[in-house]
Amino acid sequence: MDARKIVVVVEDVEASRTALLWALHNLLRFGDIITLLHVFPSIKSRSKKKIRLLRLKGFQLALSFKEICNTFFNVQAKGIVLQTNVEIVVAEAEGDEEGTRIAALVRQIGASALVLGLHDLSFLHRLAMAHNNIASNFNCRVLAIKQPTASNLAPLRTQTPTPASSTNLDFSQIEIASLHVPDIHPPKIPYRICPDPSAIIWRSRKSKRRGVLGNQT
Repeated sequence: MDARKIVVVVEDVEASRTALLWALHNLLRFGDIITLLHVFPSIKSRSKKKIRLLRLKGFQLALSFKEICNTFFNVQAKGIVLQTNVEIVVAEAEGDEEGTRIAALVRQIGASALVLGLHDLSFLHRLAMAHNNIASNFNCRVLAIKQPTASNLAPLRTQTPTPASSTNLDFSQIEIASLHVPDIHPPKIPYRICPDPSAIIWRSRKSKRRGVLGNQT
C-alpha cells in the first residue's frame, strides 16, 4: 500500500491543534507522511531580518505541533519510540493570498488529504469569497475540523453548514466535522464469544429436579 501524504495546516489557534489530533486519531495509518505546513503572512517591509524572524517563529510553532505527533506515537507504542514520518514546511504568503499559497504548496506536495482547523479567521473564508469551488484548488480531500465548545461535546459527525452559521460559504465540497478528542484512550472492549443471551444453551439437572417435584407432591 502506497504511503499517503497528509498535510496539516499549522496555525497558532486551538482549532488547528485539535485538527492535528483528529488526523492522528482518525486518519493516519502506518507508513503515511504528515507534512506540517505553516504559511506566515507577507509583510510590506522586505527586511531580511523581519522575514527571518517570521520564518523562525513559524518553524518553532511547527515544532510544537511535531511534538504533539511524537507524544501521540510514543503513547500508542506504550513507551516504545516509533519512527514517525513528519515533515515541516514553512513558507511566506504571496501578498494577502494566504489560501492561494497554501493551495499551491498542497498541490506541489501531492497531498492525499488536507486537514485544517476551521475558525472565524480561517483562510478558507477568504478563499471561498474569491473562488466558486475552493476544493478544486487543492486537488485532494479537504477536512475542516471545528473546535468543540463546552456546550457541544458531541461525538464525531459530519455537519452541513446552515445559513446562520459562520461557515455560510461555498463549503459544499469540504468535509466539516465537529469532534471531541479524549485525553485518555477508552479501553478496548473484549470480544464476546456469545454476545446474544438467547444463543446460550442452558442445561439443568433433570433427574434431580424430578426428585424435588416428587417430594412436594
